[in-house]
Amino acid sequence: MTGLRRGALALALAFSGARTAAAWPSSILEQLSRDARRLLPRSLSMLMYQHEKEIIEEAQRFPPELQQLMAADLAAGKLQPETMAALQLHAQGAVDLLRQRKVSEGVVRLGALLRIPADLADPVLTAGEPGYPAGVSREYYSFVEQSLPKIPVVLDDKAALRLRRDGLAPYWVRLHDRSRGDSPVILIEMFRNGRVVDHRTLDYRSPVFGVASLAYSRAVTSIAATWLVLWRSVGGDATLMPVPQERRPVEPPPAAVAAPAPAPTPQRSP
Repeated sequence: MTGLRRGALALALAFSGARTAAAWPSSILEQLSRDARRLLPRSLSMLMYQHEKEIIEEAQRFPPELQQLMAADLAAGKLQPETMAALQLHAQGAVDLLRQRKVSEGVVRLGALLRIPADLADPVLTAGEPGYPAGVSREYYSFVEQSLPKIPVVLDDKAALRLRRDGLAPYWVRLHDRSRGDSPVILIEMFRNGRVVDHRTLDYRSPVFGVASLAYSRAVTSIAATWLVLWRSVGGDATLMPVPQERRPVEPPPAAVAAPAPAPTPQRSP
């Protein structure tokens, strides 16, 4: 590691603490995991369901050195090859456990990898320097939690579910870049006239809801894609895959044209 890189990591320590604390709350992370499982083959989905609690706990114990690497890169706005290599090595740990037939331990490690795509799909974490003023992230996450029942979960990228192992790292990079493009909307809409906007004043008509909806679906898709790539790499059962249903907006029927009222019949004078 170069001296410059070490310096960047050192400077990122305080910054990473703030960002890590501001990452998806556990309640949202749990719902992301559940929605992502709906895209998995039944066998893997059931295994993850059985270990749901351990998976979330493991995800929250994300290795500090990886947190620091990601924090430095997210602050700079670009994922470095060194960081991608470290993340890939971490993912390989789950693959190794599964190949050793340590199924329960391997499934927990695999499930906990949701933290990587979830963070890369988070417009708060990908906002870059200088980040948001104090309070904006808190209000945004509170708004997302409040809006979860109204957010339609859609498949963000169907092709991602068929990724090969060598396509995972480039996919993570694209995921980061797309999320970063949505970050300014949060600042514009949630920090006005020098004050943080209370999330309770926003609803589904706000541009923030649009960003939250896109980010949530993007996170669900990328989590499932990450799990599937690694599961297939160990020969995991990929049968009984659910087929996402494509739904298109239905055009309303044309309004019926009312027939003109008949002209009144003239009355003769007696």
